[in-house]
Amino acid sequence: MPRRLLDYIVIFSKGIAMGAADAVPGVSGGTIAFISGIYEELITTISNVNPSLFKILFKNGIGSFWKALNGNFLLALVFGMTVSFVSFMRLAKYLLENHPVLIWSFFFGLIVASIYFVGKQIKVWNFYTITAISVGTAIAFYVSKLPSLAAIDSAWFLFFAGAIAICAMILPGISGSFILIILGAYKTLSDALHDFKIKEILIFIIGAGIGLLSFSHVLKWLFKHYRNVTLALLTGFIFGSLNKVWPWKKTLTWHTSSKGVKTPLLQESISPYSFEGDNQLLYAILLMLVGFLTIFILEKLEPNNS
Repeated sequence: MPRRLLDYIVIFSKGIAMGAADAVPGVSGGTIAFISGIYEELITTISNVNPSLFKILFKNGIGSFWKALNGNFLLALVFGMTVSFVSFMRLAKYLLENHPVLIWSFFFGLIVASIYFVGKQIKVWNFYTITAISVGTAIAFYVSKLPSLAAIDSAWFLFFAGAIAICAMILPGISGSFILIILGAYKTLSDALHDFKIKEILIFIIGAGIGLLSFSHVLKWLFKHYRNVTLALLTGFIFGSLNKVWPWKKTLTWHTSSKGVKTPLLQESISPYSFEGDNQLLYAILLMLVGFLTIFILEKLEPNNS
């Protein structure tokens, strides 16, 4: 059915939610896309960007090209993501530095609810789906335990970091921002956005674009031929990522920048009762519930579920 203006406003709001999630290291915008019902349309739309699409442009004009591109959907979603990611990255940085327990509590509740909504789409449970969910959990948990690298400013490195991180950003449970931290590119990109360094931003965007176009074809093929196993693998990714967003952490090692600023390098999850300082347990539980309920609201925004 043709979409109305209200439908595109809803898609824009989902883009805002995806951008905000991707701005936080440890949370995946792909998870938001999945539980809000636009994931497969997004993957299919991106994978349809190929040379034949541009033949339509030259042969039938921009109107046919825009329709074949699913341009209105992409425009609404990407605009929401861009506005949210650029603005929320600064807020996320402040919250992570000053209120880490509270922001992680919200996203922990959000991801717990996401496991249910993604997992319930698996129609057949057998050896292959159980294996896939186990492998996905193990991979995501392993990634969450990796230490961060020191910041690297190379243009070529930023290009490849963009290509790798964008693949993670569209995978539920795998955080693109956290991959940037592991690679040592998160601070470089954050500084570039803060200081409006156009060259570095464009290099990252080009790398991300190439990575996205390539990886979307793989995902589209997997959904077409191995839907249940793919869903199980993605559910495992989300489940394994819970370790990264657990609110109470103990810092084992620190990284000191050239300016003398210390940031956590390697952390482990601990009990809130073993946490040094105020564990903010009551507020943390309330924010977990808010995050949990947020997923129910996003799921209800999907027309097929309303």
